[in-house]
Amino acid sequence: MKLLVCGGAGFIGSNFIEYYLREHKDAEILCLDALTYAGNMEKLESVCNDSRFTFVHGNICDRKLVWSLMERFSPDAVVNFAAESHVDRSIESPQLFLESNVQGVAVLLDACRHFSLRFHQISTDEVYGDLPLDEPELLFREESPLKPSSPYSASKASADLLTLSYYRTYGLPVTISRCSNNYGKHQHEEKLIPRMIRLALEDQPLPIYGSGLQVRDWIHVKDHCRAVDLILEKGRMGQVYNVGASCEWSNLELVHKILNELGKSPEQICHVQDRPGHDLRYALDWNKIERELGWQPQVSFEEGLRNCVHWYKKKLKKM
Repeated sequence: MKLLVCGGAGFIGSNFIEYYLREHKDAEILCLDALTYAGNMEKLESVCNDSRFTFVHGNICDRKLVWSLMERFSPDAVVNFAAESHVDRSIESPQLFLESNVQGVAVLLDACRHFSLRFHQISTDEVYGDLPLDEPELLFREESPLKPSSPYSASKASADLLTLSYYRTYGLPVTISRCSNNYGKHQHEEKLIPRMIRLALEDQPLPIYGSGLQVRDWIHVKDHCRAVDLILEKGRMGQVYNVGASCEWSNLELVHKILNELGKSPEQICHVQDRPGHDLRYALDWNKIERELGWQPQVSFEEGLRNCVHWYKKKLKKM
């Protein structure tokens, strides 16, 4: 299959490209990425010399460029990882998130409609809003109402609704995956796990928002990549698939686990003023993708975190 992968020089996108080319020997991938602060060519180092891989520097909001690439490359499908994704940044500069996460998706959908292409949108569990901490049995399902809390999650929810509207209105073949918190190699340092690893290794304070009792479901990026691959192969058009790991930890518990892996003292932890509108808990019911596509997470959190800590330690030593 020939894929146009947008945002492929970012964290999840680069892991997906590496995975897809390894698992599909007849695959071809054209990667389009704006190379903003969170994307860089170092993340694609393992595939840059692969004849099946081509990189183009550009923005998904550039309609002329997107259409010319689709015309020249003739992909079978478009997979969109491109997005501004950090909640704190969305609170400071919401307009940037509307441009990339909504207007950029509109450009891709219009082009897919014109060239009759399959479109897959990478979304997030944050579009559902949050769940209470004292009702652990509650889970978000694909049919749950969308109640985004931040400009980031609102922009992603908007993109989801726009994508589904193209299926309903134009019959465009689309799918959406909503994944829980990813971790693994190549994640930008602004995110919780790599940031805590770096600060711990530098013996600096580890700032945790508020009480640190906010709960997240963590999934290894390799498992997410496998899920997207399966959706591309077997997913039903017009459908949303939750992708989770049922691996819930509070932010405070997670940081303690990182410190334990590094042999560092929990005294480095400090609590800071909470983020505005901070969601309490994310948790997904991913029965649909297991039932329909046979997907299950394979990387245990203990193994995944250990490998993640080791990878970032090696990276920081080279810097």
